[in-house]
Amino acid sequence: MNKISVRNVGRIFTDAEGRQVEALRGVNLEIADEVDPLGKDIGEFRVLLGPSGCGKSTILRMIAGLDFPTTGEVYVNGKRVEGPGPDRGMVFQKYTSFAWLTVAENIEYGLKLKGVGERERAETVAHLVQATGLAGFENAYPHTLSGGMQQRVAIARSIAVRPSVLLMDEPFGALDAQTRSGMQDLLMKIWTETAATILFVTHDVGEAVYLADRMYVVSSRPGSIVDEIAVPFARPRTEALKGEARFQELENRALESLRHAAGHGGQVRVTL
Repeated sequence: MNKISVRNVGRIFTDAEGRQVEALRGVNLEIADEVDPLGKDIGEFRVLLGPSGCGKSTILRMIAGLDFPTTGEVYVNGKRVEGPGPDRGMVFQKYTSFAWLTVAENIEYGLKLKGVGERERAETVAHLVQATGLAGFENAYPHTLSGGMQQRVAIARSIAVRPSVLLMDEPFGALDAQTRSGMQDLLMKIWTETAATILFVTHDVGEAVYLADRMYVVSSRPGSIVDEIAVPFARPRTEALKGEARFQELENRALESLRHAAGHGGQVRVTL
């Protein structure tokens, strides 16, 4: 069974003047439910890479159940997506923590909704606070935290309920370079502790190569997946990898794919 299936999906929007805008055309994407020899789930880290405005976020929102295709179908864990569900978590670029809840209360929010007992909630919060570097800020409110810290809260809240699929829509796009780099490493560390499949959206080529097991290159509007690139680097990965010739060669490979994508005309960021 596939973890995620996007089958011949198209999406047409109607703008404010009543004109139809084709955002996606014929998008096909399959991510298998990988298991190890003992039958244990193994998380996959996949990245949608493409220029701004190409429809990457729309693909993610349809998998999340926050938007729906005009044509085609989307399945998660073998079930057709008809709306949001607890099997999927989502982290946005814009910080989305509940302003009226503390860090700890934000993290345990989904657990409360699931009816998880107080003791288990406390244990989960304590573990995630440590794992995400939020120790000492449990009782702080989001508006008192930096952008990077707020995204740590959003990530911790999303994985607290242990979704099988974690969808991330340019979650580090608003962060400065140093904070962004630290958050990339933090995400990979947390990911290795879960069995979640991550589908991560970015227009930053370096970020895609550093994080992904496999990259899907998306063309400019109407967006379509025009290339699939395997990333051969072993894990764990470190910042030193970004300075190696093999890393830069794969960046160039991805850039070349973007340049040849049909209708390509957006802006792509390169980090060396």
